[in-house]
Amino acid sequence: MAAGPRDGELLERPGLALIALAGLLAGCDSAPARQAYAIPGAQGERVTVEVLNATDRGGLARAATATLRRAGLDVVYFGNAAPAGAGADSTRILVRRGDRDRGERVRRALGVGVVTVQLDSTRLLDVSVLLGADFSPRLEVHP
Repeated sequence: MAAGPRDGELLERPGLALIALAGLLAGCDSAPARQAYAIPGAQGERVTVEVLNATDRGGLARAATATLRRAGLDVVYFGNAAPAGAGADSTRILVRRGDRDRGERVRRALGVGVVTVQLDSTRLLDVSVLLGADFSPRLEVHP
């Protein structure tokens, strides 16, 4: 027995609806992907930084690293300063390569610190940060 002309149409409709819905959903996301951190060098010259915690408070270097990376700075190392530097009251930003502007960019991102030019060609980075007790990490609020 041959099927009527309308029987095939009825069975194909759900499949066509699903295809149309998938195409519609695929086209809805037109917003560009947002980066977790700024791309180093995208907002000016690339600046490489090391962050050292010179206090006895744990986790400061990690928090400062996140802050600097959000500002587009390239943190290549973070950790603790030598025991002789423990207990520092104020944050010191040491420019190792380049000019003072690199240190000022780091200072603006952290919100604290005194910039000093202390060129050191043996270090393969632009700026060293010695975090002091004056650094207070900003809390991140997620929606």
